[in-house]
Amino acid sequence: MKRTEIEQLDRDVRAFITLADPPAVCAPGPLSGVAVGVKDIVRVDGLPTGGGSALPPQALGGQQATVVGRLLAAGAYVAGKTVTAEFAILAPGPTRNPSNLAHTPGGSSSGSAAAVAAGMVPLAVGTQTVGSMIRPAAYCGIVGFKPTYGRIPIDGVIPNAPSFDTLGLYARDVAGIVPAASVVCDDWRDPGQLGPPAPPVLGVPDGPYLAQAEPEALAAFEAQVLALRAAGYEVLRVPVMADFEEVRRDLFTMNRYEAVRSHAQWFGTYGSSYRPETVAVLREGEGIDEASYEAARAGREGFRSRIAAALRESGIDLWITPAATGPAPKGLATTGSSVMSLPWSHAGLPSLSLPAGRAANGLPLGVQCVAAAGEDERLVSWATGLATTLGDIVRVRRG
Repeated sequence: MKRTEIEQLDRDVRAFITLADPPAVCAPGPLSGVAVGVKDIVRVDGLPTGGGSALPPQALGGQQATVVGRLLAAGAYVAGKTVTAEFAILAPGPTRNPSNLAHTPGGSSSGSAAAVAAGMVPLAVGTQTVGSMIRPAAYCGIVGFKPTYGRIPIDGVIPNAPSFDTLGLYARDVAGIVPAASVVCDDWRDPGQLGPPAPPVLGVPDGPYLAQAEPEALAAFEAQVLALRAAGYEVLRVPVMADFEEVRRDLFTMNRYEAVRSHAQWFGTYGSSYRPETVAVLREGEGIDEASYEAARAGREGFRSRIAAALRESGIDLWITPAATGPAPKGLATTGSSVMSLPWSHAGLPSLSLPAGRAANGLPLGVQCVAAAGEDERLVSWATGLATTLGDIVRVRRG
């Protein structure tokens, strides 16, 4: 799509902060000529980085992110910088959901998800600290892939909470994710070399975590489970996360504590330019002491061990869950709840959101698939078959 065509579409969607002209010639490679939107906390040479904030770009500048260099070396080019919630925390940007402009596209990777959903670019880079890749993918009806924590180098990215911050990818379908993932992820393996692609055994994480979803989303999810079973998938229900509220508390204790330290220098100099939502998060983090932080870190290690054991002992390959608590909320004052991604981000596990029908109001719904740590290649490989089944679901009716 030409820059002028993107500009025309973006008048309503408002996914981009800045646009760039395509190069005369792209490097040869698996992504040659592919236009990429890059979230505005990820540094790109030649384009300002604002982090969705009012801070001067020169204060936030630095070396280009490795993920960008890898995309460029594979032949892609950067179409522009996409809108983010301020510093990928809470304060939403102006982006609208392409499915219904009166609704949020989700956050904090709002611009990246919306740009792909609107057809402006076929590929976009986002980040996830808690739910910022998976939720926007579900709200916008596209595929979002968040790899295992640390699988993509995070250098050149404005930090939020370094113990969780993870780069990810958006595309219209799984086929658009595969070549990009093979380029940006460390030590990517050809899924064809991992053994016969047997259908995965799927696990539903029953308990207080699943109950976080709205009634309509739960009804939709049960219909999605039935469709997968009808297609031949084995689906087991596994009781887990009885301690979900402790998991939630530990994540936000670590997140807030680290966010304060990530922003210590900038906030000290430019605090008056921060939006109220971000200030509230940082003030909350200032009240968390080191002992509480270390206790939360220990809690996370225990949770990681328990979730890995549940996966192994139940004999499942993938967890499946609603990708969000429901369809995208109306309005732009909030980007929605990240709770359905929270435990998986806490554990650092690879996850992927697949479009899975629509809600009664016509907005997209998604299914989240979560694999064991390091099983990114299998996750993406399995997602192709799952997407075929889930893509046949049109709409879940009320009642």
